[in-house]
Amino acid sequence: MEKYILAHDIGTSSDKAVLVDYHGHIVTTCVEPYPTYYPHPAWAEQVPEDYWQAVAKTSRDIVAKAGIEPEQIKAVVFSTQAQGIIPVDTEGNVLYNNITWVDGRAEEQAQNIMKKLGGKKLFTLVAGTPIMGKDCIPKIVWLKEKQPEIYAKTHKILDVNGYLKYRCTGEMVTELSGAGGYGLDLKKKEWLGVMKLTGVDMEKLPPLVNSTDQIGSGLTEEAARQMGLAVGTPVVGGCDDVQAAAVGSGMCGDGEVHIYLGTSAWVAACSRTADKFINGAAATQSAERDMNLIAGITESAGANIQWLQEQFFPREKEEYGSDIFSYMNEEIKKVPPGSDHLVCTPWMLGERCPVASTTTRSTLFNINMEHTRAHLLRAVYEGIAYNLRWILENYEKDYGFNCDDFRIIGGGALNDGWMQIIADITGKRFGTVKDPRNSGAVGAAVVALISLGELSGFEAVKDFVEVEHIYTPNPENKKIYNVLFKDYKNVYNSLKGAYEQANGSRFKGEE
Repeated sequence: MEKYILAHDIGTSSDKAVLVDYHGHIVTTCVEPYPTYYPHPAWAEQVPEDYWQAVAKTSRDIVAKAGIEPEQIKAVVFSTQAQGIIPVDTEGNVLYNNITWVDGRAEEQAQNIMKKLGGKKLFTLVAGTPIMGKDCIPKIVWLKEKQPEIYAKTHKILDVNGYLKYRCTGEMVTELSGAGGYGLDLKKKEWLGVMKLTGVDMEKLPPLVNSTDQIGSGLTEEAARQMGLAVGTPVVGGCDDVQAAAVGSGMCGDGEVHIYLGTSAWVAACSRTADKFINGAAATQSAERDMNLIAGITESAGANIQWLQEQFFPREKEEYGSDIFSYMNEEIKKVPPGSDHLVCTPWMLGERCPVASTTTRSTLFNINMEHTRAHLLRAVYEGIAYNLRWILENYEKDYGFNCDDFRIIGGGALNDGWMQIIADITGKRFGTVKDPRNSGAVGAAVVALISLGELSGFEAVKDFVEVEHIYTPNPENKKIYNVLFKDYKNVYNSLKGAYEQANGSRFKGEE
């Protein structure tokens, strides 16, 4: 009988259950949505029971849809949204909704923590980056200050992955990459000791496990009944979504780079030694215990394309439906490289990397009467690519990474016009993987395969993950883009002060 891994990709809006065979091929998928609640401005909560009900339903649906026996699933693994705060009591009862990674309620606590520890500048110097109201430690302090009765009853604080592993096995643990979103000593692989100085009670943080560890005795009778799976099915540690995507790209070796292109974007590299926050890039734990992950996040990428479609191509959306982005892909090919010297920066939501700024916003530079909406469309694609080039150049300069051959995953990898633009602007050769939208789920399944001994280790993943397309730069286009890339950086450097003046007082709690 064929053997499978059941990977659950727990995103911001839904659980995507993915059945993966031992060759890394996706057999079938099922999706179950759940809501987000916004009880106050800047708050974003989800009900942990909704995650579990989605997992239980999609697990049953997967078995039925694939027409397999429950015993053919040899492991369950989760790739989850990061930085959740779920307080539970000694019986595992949820005491408060998940305070999600999007939630920014704890800005006051973040500022107070930095004041307590020497001020923002000193804190940034020591920690590598300031903290904000979206970070985990301030949210835990918020819970302690604003919900003291709940905090007093709290036995452990779980993230989303930890909560689901608990529902599966009855064990309360935190996987290392999930701990990285709270405060992890990257060298010692233990909770960061300085956290106790912020007011966090360290005994409320669970024991740490590796991504490949098998938790407890596998699925309990109750979990197996609800999921429609076999009792004792191994449950693997899993990891956060960014780390799972890194594994799904196949770029797990020291210094190997991948790019994710979805609603947001990131450039990430695995490293055995790099552990600094530089130029907006953050150092966190990789899925592999002895490897760190350097991640530089571009706040808005595919979201900009979506915005452009809604504002400038509504009629075509009605005509082409789900093929609208294929139509837009063909439109950008009609415009010359460089969009006739039109430059558009992608900073619709501010930026984290390559420049850390909350006040910066998108700018259209050098527009004239010859430009059309197709020029604007291509300029938006190009602007995101300029941002990626800037991050790659920083990685080479700041960390010594060799960025000459990387891989791209995420929905953006399906757009061949955009891929060629990225190749031409970066001047780099790169590959896109098979089924790039599901790289995170495949990465989680690969972690499970390593846990079961079906793969020798993370060093084997690069050859295991299938590359579908290779893109190489056009040297003539690179010449044009070299000139415009300088213009792109000049837009930021010239307007940084203007952005701060225009938006500094408008955006509460920002720069």
